[in-house]
Amino acid sequence: MTKIAYLSLPTDQVRSLQQGGKDADGNAPEKFVSDGSGLPCRHCLASIDDGEEFLIVAHRPFSTVQPYAEQGPIFLHAKECNAYEDRTELPPMFKTWDGILLRGYSKDERIVYGTGQTTKPENIEAAVRGLLGTKGVSYVHARSATNNCFQFRVEALDTD
Repeated sequence: MTKIAYLSLPTDQVRSLQQGGKDADGNAPEKFVSDGSGLPCRHCLASIDDGEEFLIVAHRPFSTVQPYAEQGPIFLHAKECNAYEDRTELPPMFKTWDGILLRGYSKDERIVYGTGQTTKPENIEAAVRGLLGTKGVSYVHARSATNNCFQFRVEALDTD
């Protein structure tokens, strides 16, 4: 059985943004205070609590700029937080969502057509395993089912 890893944004990339580095649009992060409505930090993969400062940045979760390299807004804690550590478990905050959009991508960062699906949290692990077993799929993005915002990346760790 394929083991999978739920991956947050790399710490070096997040620290740069938390220190005022430029986002995917070349802008400095915008800082706000959370109202506690469940904004997900893409580094610790936990909610940004009421009263906590957070950043909104333009993010492109791809290494290349090409037609399939979607870009959109994401949230990060304004203060340093630890990267999501339990990479083999779906982050707890996502277990309460109504659904998550999953989409498979090829090694050249292109959408693999026919792989997009909205999945309930309890079915994510099986759905991701199925997508990773699809010809041409190298990794999966988990996105908001309502807003299409990038949440985290899922990859195969190894195959038994």
